[in-house]
Amino acid sequence: MWLKPEEVLLKNALKLWLMERSNDYFVLQRRRGYQEEGGGGLTGLLVGTLDSVLDSTAKVAPFRILHQTPDSQVYLSIACGANREEITKHWEWLEQNIMKTLSVFDSNEDITNFVQGKIRGLIAEEGKHSFAKEDDPEKFREALLKFEKCFGLPEQEKLVTYYSCSYWKGRVPCQGWLYLSTNFLSFYSFLLGSEIKLIISWDAVSKLEKTSNVILTESICVCSQGENHYFSMFLHINQTYLLMEQLASYAIKRIFDKETFDNDPVLDDPLQITKRGLENRAHSEQFNAFFRLPKEETLKEVHECFLWVPFSHFNTHGKMCISENYICFASQDGNLCSVIIPLREVLAIDKTNDSSKSVIISIKGKTAFRFSEVKEFEQLVAKLRLKCGAASTQYHDISTEVPISSESVDTSDDIEVQSLTCQRECSKTVNTEALMTVFHPQDLDTLNSKMLKEKMKEQSWNILFAECGRGVSMFRTKKTRDLVVRGIPETLRGELWMLFSGAVNDMAANPGYYAEVVEQSLGTCNLATEEIERDLRRSLPEHPAFQSDTGISALRRVLTAYAFRNPKIGYCQAMNILTSVLLLYAKEEEAFWLLVAVCERMLPDYFNRRIIGALVDQAVFEELIRDHLPQLTEHMTDMTFFSSVSLSWFLTLFISVLPIESAVNVVDCFFYDGIKAILQLGLAILDYNLDKLLACKDDAEAVTALNRFFDNVTNKDSPLPSSVQQGSNVSDEKSSHIRVDITDLIRESNEKYGNIRCEDIHGMRCRNRLYVIQTLEETTKQNVLRVVSQDVKLSLHELDELYVIFKRELFFSYYWCLSSPVLKHHDPSLPYLEQYQIDCQQFRVLYHLLSPWAHSANRDSLALWTFRLLDENSDCLVNFKEFASAIAYTEVKYKDPSKGDELSKEELLYFSQLHVSKPVKEKETESAKNSPEKGKGKVDIQAYLSQWQDELLKKEENIKDLPRMNQSQFIQFSKTLYNLFHGDPEEESLYQAIAIVTSLLLRMEEVGRKLHSPTSSTKGLSGAVCASGGPSEGQTESHLKKDPSSLREELQWSFAFEQILASLLNEPALVKFFEKPIDLKAKLANAKTSQLSSRTKK
Repeated sequence: MWLKPEEVLLKNALKLWLMERSNDYFVLQRRRGYQEEGGGGLTGLLVGTLDSVLDSTAKVAPFRILHQTPDSQVYLSIACGANREEITKHWEWLEQNIMKTLSVFDSNEDITNFVQGKIRGLIAEEGKHSFAKEDDPEKFREALLKFEKCFGLPEQEKLVTYYSCSYWKGRVPCQGWLYLSTNFLSFYSFLLGSEIKLIISWDAVSKLEKTSNVILTESICVCSQGENHYFSMFLHINQTYLLMEQLASYAIKRIFDKETFDNDPVLDDPLQITKRGLENRAHSEQFNAFFRLPKEETLKEVHECFLWVPFSHFNTHGKMCISENYICFASQDGNLCSVIIPLREVLAIDKTNDSSKSVIISIKGKTAFRFSEVKEFEQLVAKLRLKCGAASTQYHDISTEVPISSESVDTSDDIEVQSLTCQRECSKTVNTEALMTVFHPQDLDTLNSKMLKEKMKEQSWNILFAECGRGVSMFRTKKTRDLVVRGIPETLRGELWMLFSGAVNDMAANPGYYAEVVEQSLGTCNLATEEIERDLRRSLPEHPAFQSDTGISALRRVLTAYAFRNPKIGYCQAMNILTSVLLLYAKEEEAFWLLVAVCERMLPDYFNRRIIGALVDQAVFEELIRDHLPQLTEHMTDMTFFSSVSLSWFLTLFISVLPIESAVNVVDCFFYDGIKAILQLGLAILDYNLDKLLACKDDAEAVTALNRFFDNVTNKDSPLPSSVQQGSNVSDEKSSHIRVDITDLIRESNEKYGNIRCEDIHGMRCRNRLYVIQTLEETTKQNVLRVVSQDVKLSLHELDELYVIFKRELFFSYYWCLSSPVLKHHDPSLPYLEQYQIDCQQFRVLYHLLSPWAHSANRDSLALWTFRLLDENSDCLVNFKEFASAIAYTEVKYKDPSKGDELSKEELLYFSQLHVSKPVKEKETESAKNSPEKGKGKVDIQAYLSQWQDELLKKEENIKDLPRMNQSQFIQFSKTLYNLFHGDPEEESLYQAIAIVTSLLLRMEEVGRKLHSPTSSTKGLSGAVCASGGPSEGQTESHLKKDPSSLREELQWSFAFEQILASLLNEPALVKFFEKPIDLKAKLANAKTSQLSSRTKK
């Protein structure tokens, strides 16, 4: 590798280098201790340790080339190499292309300048195709070379970054280098002759967290396959941990969520992933989550500045964040003040002429925002004007209330007219009113105490709107949160839900989308629509809105439209309950976009078959219980109790357990604070019932106590009529249980647990997601092993080891073969056995690792034939059960002597069936007829039963049912046996034995052919044919009437399997060969260690 020329003052400093070659201008040196017998003694060990620990060119490669000029003590390092071949190639290039040219220069200075320029040109040329895109390309190239040399991974493996750190092996720290690549965490250390090399695949990581103890002040713990690995002494541990967390999450998405991965342009090509890119992605995700923006938004710029807050009359310090379509601001503490300005709302962008460096952004509604002390504000104004195309307006009076020209107002009116027109078009098919306004209009004539409180709430919000603005660009302050905690008024609930959830931005960006989806989804019939129809009448059945066709039809349209929009989720139970509440307070189209915001942004991965998102948040909830309610944790012997109880809390946002009038207040807080509100409320509920739960003797008693508590949660300020309310204050006035007001409960949850930060919740989510997915994968493995162990003659431990190897080989395809069609075949919703399947190429690699006949010359053909034999449905894929059966047949050798013949039949069955399988088209036709449809509408139970019966009958097949082996197949069978015996210690005797078997079979066939000849009597012919398993007498007579040429074709060589088996069993050498025991445990261990290296060699 060519290096940027750097000075080396002493060419033999400390005698660390030995000279290999030299001329007048260049010196080739070798690192002491490298390729020396005994490692070069103590000096070699010390040099190796320095190379591993120090960050220098010397640590990278054992060879280097220096440039020198006569009579000079200064040398320049210009190249290094990991091996002799590489450095020799560079040396020869210098001799052929540089040496002849240098003689024409007059001065040494000119020579040095020429060499430096030439080397820099070579590096620039290499850089066009290099993966190194970091801040210091030179050091990164050196680290990349060391990474490739130490670990021998395929060249497609992309190194993202590297760190110097210590790895704790027991109680001893080993200083070395941690390499983070797209698929692996790798560590290398060499200290005084002791080498440590560690490779952990990201998809095998089950726990990743920062820890600290007495010895380690701060370290990163990585748990893989039940073993903990500790890394410490990082210069920037938080940055390192965040990057490791991102890479682990990236690997999980690629393997377990392939559809989302493919649709993600940032992660689609692993070769383009860089440290800087991942950091930018993390910032964008944090930005989108905080401001509730669409996932497509990318954070482009961040500027520190001050925002003028008109109602408080002061400038608040914070950051202006700019993406493609939004300008956002958050104060320094994040809670004091925040603003979201969509570029679609911007009318003008201007700058002031004074020294305040201010940027003024004017939006619709005659409102302006003033950002001051903005660095490079002139360039920023130019960029923003270009982004939104806003026209500049001259401002003479710098104030927050900036007059807007009449042209701007007219533009706003035109947009509003377009919006109204779109709504009228949508109203032809969907409701444009919230169901609550239709079924429970507020009666202004009868104002009771509850209605008066409701009006006071509305007045409080109107005052807030007057101060902070109304709509998407309103100021969000601590006062906003306080009003949300008190409960949003009924008339404003739909509007503010849209605003706080960010659904208003999704709807504005997609005008008319919902009406189109409704029209396209009408009349569709699939599994999702059938489940929706089944659950429609179960959604708030006690509410009048869902006892009528109006509410039921609206619910059907929203759920069906979403299932059409997102077929990956389709429909999941609990979506109907949530959507029914959304329809009560929001218009139908708004309810749809609220559902999109909940399912795709606020509660990711909640509504699918495995509800991974809900399981992750339950694990976060358990972690918070351990931190905040330790006495409850000590009392409960099993923390899974909280998971079973709280699942409905998370899936339905407490709607399924609280009365509707109380649950909507929880939904208010959820749309404002996200999952944090649900976690806080869950902790407050457990804290409120702490004494009762500590007194419970079992889980059932605890569940009863919590259910009784939920029944007594009320909302004393709810203006809903008594016919709709579900609380105990209506149904059971004489109840002796203490009632709890939902507003007080929510306020208490904010006071006690409001210090839980959203950033901490995000970190706990990432950490627990790894654990949840690995737990689900372990469950899948155990179910697969339980099914396979019933039919495969291997122990559970052997099957476990084999499953790990099988799955690992499949994952290697996800790593480096992105275009492979097999990547499309992982679907967690499929039955356990069908979730992981390998193709022919992967089977070939595993066959070479595990088969006792891998040394055979035609091992590729054996692997291909075996794969075809296992692939009964001709889909070019083999599941673990089929794979394990093939390995078991070839590896398990006569564990029970009484079953020797039976095992040999199974084993030899492979060779007898290699070329007698059905045509592919015929197999596909049969498979299409016999296999029931999966995931497409109704499941045909009769087809499944019929298929099951066919499989049982297959197991009872007799070897007599096998077709006869024809001439070409028998020749290939003989060649296969010859190749199998090659290299065996008994090779000569095996060749003789197979020659005897072949000649015996041919003589038997010759006798049969003589009996089949026309000169023989029909009786003799019939008897011989019947004796050899041929046709009966009636069939023989019909054959004799045929054309003689046709008869000759039919009377070619053919053997029955019984004939072949009997002949083989008659030769002791062959029997001994196939009975030879194989140490499967050693075979599996060797396969695990060499699996990655074998992949690299390909």
